[in-house]
Amino acid sequence: MVRNLLIILFLLLAAIARPSDMEPGDPDMLYEYRIARLNMASPIELVYNADVRRYIDLYTGPRKAEMAKIIGLSGLYFPMFDEVLDRQRLPLELKYLTIVESGLNPLATSKSGAVGLWQFLLNTSRLFDLEITSYVDERRDPFKSTEAASKYLNYLYGTFHDWHLVLSSYNGGPGEVRKAIERCKGETDYWKLRPYLSEQAKNYVPAFIAVVYLMNFYNEHGIVPVEPEYNYQRLDTLHIRYAVSFSQISAVIGLPVEHIRQLNPVYKRDYIPEKQPYAILVLPADKIPAYLQHETTILGYSTRPDDYNLMVQQSANTEGKTKLIHVVKPGEVTHKIAMQYNCTLENIRVWNGMEGFEVVVGQKLVIWKSEE
Repeated sequence: MVRNLLIILFLLLAAIARPSDMEPGDPDMLYEYRIARLNMASPIELVYNADVRRYIDLYTGPRKAEMAKIIGLSGLYFPMFDEVLDRQRLPLELKYLTIVESGLNPLATSKSGAVGLWQFLLNTSRLFDLEITSYVDERRDPFKSTEAASKYLNYLYGTFHDWHLVLSSYNGGPGEVRKAIERCKGETDYWKLRPYLSEQAKNYVPAFIAVVYLMNFYNEHGIVPVEPEYNYQRLDTLHIRYAVSFSQISAVIGLPVEHIRQLNPVYKRDYIPEKQPYAILVLPADKIPAYLQHETTILGYSTRPDDYNLMVQQSANTEGKTKLIHVVKPGEVTHKIAMQYNCTLENIRVWNGMEGFEVVVGQKLVIWKSEE
């Protein structure tokens, strides 16, 4: 109640100096006014301070181009996030966590091994029965990982009953927040706890608030969204009960493998294994009829992996690769160089017209590096 009265008072005072009249050289009052407006409609308290300003400046400055891509991608993911969060009775603003966590990249992997849009670690993901095998990683599945994240966020709120502490716990773990509360003699105000949190957890809430602000006011900062190839409304799903590779699908429906990969990030090796009762394949809605029409043809293709002799025959292939020059350093052998660039000895030999596989210090090697 007190919080709402203070916000209303601030908005009334700010209304006297209309946003259009606020000093352009000093945007703090304008930012504070806009965030106060957002705060009126959010169960997560949104405040403005120097730390939030620092992240606004970061996202509208050095990371402006990145934000333009992220805002475009929101049309692909946010409608589904909203459905899940609403069903779980969670604040819809929590969808912005995925921007702080992964930049809306389902293939994102952190240094600590967290994966996916919501950045789940392996052991945490198992608490929510997310499947992880050699072929499948459901941490990269936009729908299933969002379901898991919603359950986790509900659990954290049931523990702390404060959304700022929930956000910090999601990032740093509930144990870190409990320790901070203990060190602060029972204090549960996030802004008072900040000095007792790790550097990453300390900056998490300000970054989140800055993202909420920018996702609502990016136009005012001259950010033009980069629209992705697909949006949520243009996609559909198929239930398939057989193994199939992305290359097989691509060959018959005319959709590039990289597009299939973007729409189906859960499959780790461009291959959908046979699964019971079925596996899910996401495709543009206008490609579904072509897939169904040619399903028999797709099933007729061999899914046998390339053997050694075939790979040797294809060693000169440079399609989809970038050329670079590697200068052999002391102690380097061809095996080490091949592993560094994720290619084979035969690739290096063919690319450089070598008779054997031996290299010498200072030798310049042509390398075609995969762009993936």
